[in-house]
Amino acid sequence: MTSALLILSFVLILCIMLTKVSNKMGMPMLLAFIILGMLFGSDGIFKIPFDNSIIMEQIATIALIFIIFYGGFGTKWDTAKPIVVKAVVLSTLGVILTALFVGLFCYYILKLPILISFLIGSVISSTDAASVFSILRSKKLNLKDGTAPLLEFESGSNDPASYMLTIIMLTLITGDFSTGSFLYMLFTQIVFGLLAGALIAYGAVKILKYYNFSSDGMRMIFFVAVAILSYALPTFIGGNGLLSAYIVGIVLGNTKLEDKKPLVYFFDGVTDLMQMGLFFLLGLLSFPSHFSDYIYVAIAIAVFLTFIARPLASFILMTPFKAPLNQQLLVSFAGLRGAASIVFAIMAQNGLKNSDFSNYADAIFNIVFIIVLFSILLQGSLLPWASKKLKMIDDSEDVMKTFTDYSDESPVKFIKSVLSNQHPWIDKPVKEITLPPDTIIALLQRKNEKIVPKGNTILRENDILIMCAKAGDNVEGVKISEKQIDNTSQLIGKKVAEIKAEENMLIVMIQRNNNVIIPRGNTVIENGDVLIINHT
Repeated sequence: MTSALLILSFVLILCIMLTKVSNKMGMPMLLAFIILGMLFGSDGIFKIPFDNSIIMEQIATIALIFIIFYGGFGTKWDTAKPIVVKAVVLSTLGVILTALFVGLFCYYILKLPILISFLIGSVISSTDAASVFSILRSKKLNLKDGTAPLLEFESGSNDPASYMLTIIMLTLITGDFSTGSFLYMLFTQIVFGLLAGALIAYGAVKILKYYNFSSDGMRMIFFVAVAILSYALPTFIGGNGLLSAYIVGIVLGNTKLEDKKPLVYFFDGVTDLMQMGLFFLLGLLSFPSHFSDYIYVAIAIAVFLTFIARPLASFILMTPFKAPLNQQLLVSFAGLRGAASIVFAIMAQNGLKNSDFSNYADAIFNIVFIIVLFSILLQGSLLPWASKKLKMIDDSEDVMKTFTDYSDESPVKFIKSVLSNQHPWIDKPVKEITLPPDTIIALLQRKNEKIVPKGNTILRENDILIMCAKAGDNVEGVKISEKQIDNTSQLIGKKVAEIKAEENMLIVMIQRNNNVIIPRGNTVIENGDVLIINHT
């Protein structure tokens, strides 16, 4: 036990150190974790024996739950909304077409059995959210035409379709298939997955709204429980657990929650840990000495998938949306394969062991493993370069805005001042007071009344002034933040009175260029405005 914990701590520290090394070398971080696992594995330097694919499938499923849940949690719906139809088409029909093209290639060109051919196509048909998110964030790829949210939403939502195709193909192979069972499986996977996700999300939001957790730690444990439940419940009744987990993640991630940052940091850490552990264990499970038997088939499939199947599927589906050619090319090249494909390959490996195709069980895993290595190494390394060559970089965009942990509300620094009986400001209007540079009176508290001061507001003895400037601090009972309005904001052109403000939220001031405006109901929000918001 002690030696296992020692190895675990050593591996985690190495993985953390590798993140910086891989960034400097331009190597995708997740590839570094896989290579580290291979070095520790049976064919590596440290010779740790690990070949239990059943246990690996269970561990990988747990990791995948959190990766997909956080993929939804981190997707900013306001940014994703304009591209959601296109993304859903890619994450469903795109997966089906990719699986179809790869299956036909394996059957007609590589002469593999038809069921094995389409099983391979199904397993590798989805793109990897962990890889895409990691590269977009670490390389800060600010892409034009809404390409970043398109890639994020597609990669976060297409695993359920690939999972469903894999289950269908395994059912065909094991001989448990009939037209009735197929239609029932299709129905339960989609409908039960959607319904379970919607119901769990609704219930979780209600609990978060009305239940007071005893501590932040308890609230985080609740989120972990919801993430697990969002997969387990629909899977138990025959639904698509990955689809449900993604839906619940999106709803909770886009629900207005108090103190959301700690949750984001927590899930960032949990997801990073899951990714490190998953990719390391996948490397540990592999036997590089066996790769030579499958290398040519795997590379052939990888090249076809990268340069023919994925682009063909993308062009067919994106052309009706009149997507720019360069966007189509970049989306095609950004179809990285990763953890989900290997997890599904392990499922296929375990499913084939007691079938007529048991001799293909290990082949499936090794072929998919090599394809993932090829994809992460080639596409992951060259995606920033391809983005520049295709002139898809737009410095006016900010890829971090596409994640829910990006905040366009920045805290401000507070000065709380009580006007005692000798204070020189007593009986003076606000407009006659000289304040320090970049400081405003945001709120005036007079007994139990909260007043948004105007220029002619007369200050009285015992008034409490809340003055603010940029930075961060807290005043008990008052929460004031600053919100920058840019060209993506839905508030532009709306009157203050028209804005459906959140409960207990008040726009107390607008800074427009060098002017300070105390808003009225008919004040119109403009691009570039800075709103000072009082959350009372």
